[in-house]
Amino acid sequence: MTGPSPNAPLRPDVLAPHAPLSDYYGDEDDHQRFLKRIFDETAPDYERIERLLALGSGPWYRRKALERAGLKAGDQVLDVGIGTGLVAREALKLIGPGGSLVGVDPSAGMMSQVGLPGVPLLQGRAEALPREDASADFVSMGYALRHLADVSAAFAEFRRVLRPGGRLLVLEITRPTGRIATAALRGYMRAVLPLVAGAVARRQGTAQLWRYYWDTIEACIPPAAVMEALRAAGFSDVQRHVELGVFSEYTATRPA
Repeated sequence: MTGPSPNAPLRPDVLAPHAPLSDYYGDEDDHQRFLKRIFDETAPDYERIERLLALGSGPWYRRKALERAGLKAGDQVLDVGIGTGLVAREALKLIGPGGSLVGVDPSAGMMSQVGLPGVPLLQGRAEALPREDASADFVSMGYALRHLADVSAAFAEFRRVLRPGGRLLVLEITRPTGRIATAALRGYMRAVLPLVAGAVARRQGTAQLWRYYWDTIEACIPPAAVMEALRAAGFSDVQRHVELGVFSEYTATRPA
């Protein structure tokens, strides 16, 4: 059994990751069109600019986060929002030749940059995953929670595709708690990084993408709401680990 139709209407109890950002889009349909356009357009530049953002979120950090979440050799992994494959590359090192990985992303442009031979790539959204029930030992999602339409629907899908006892890792950048740290990160991500991106990027929308990144970080629901949504979706052992004050690792288990 696979998930609901991608065109199915969302439930009335939708949990959006943030309020609509009118500087970028209007309603939810417009939101989805904006995301598809901006990620498809900027995909060739994404990893070059991401390395500038870094702030500890490079390959080493992703691999350590996967290890902390319990990813192990031989696991079957579903990487949701695979993007250009930044999390998937580190997961493949940990699962080894006995494991397997499938990537899902709504952006064909981003997936065209993955370059991982033998890794199946499926176009789809977190709220309607094109995968069978209980088909994965481990589900990962790296820095895509802020781009969802419905956090609750996505978490329900993550639980559906996990086997009993399967593990979940959601990586996200969280707004700092202090005013000075928040102002510093805002200045870097909304001013400095877009300026640099605009200078070195080959695609017109790249600077806009990184401004949008900060605006979604600043507007995102708080960590407590994310953790409560995981529990409401039926996960157990819900935890949050924080690195450098901004990198949140949400982990949870589908009960056996």
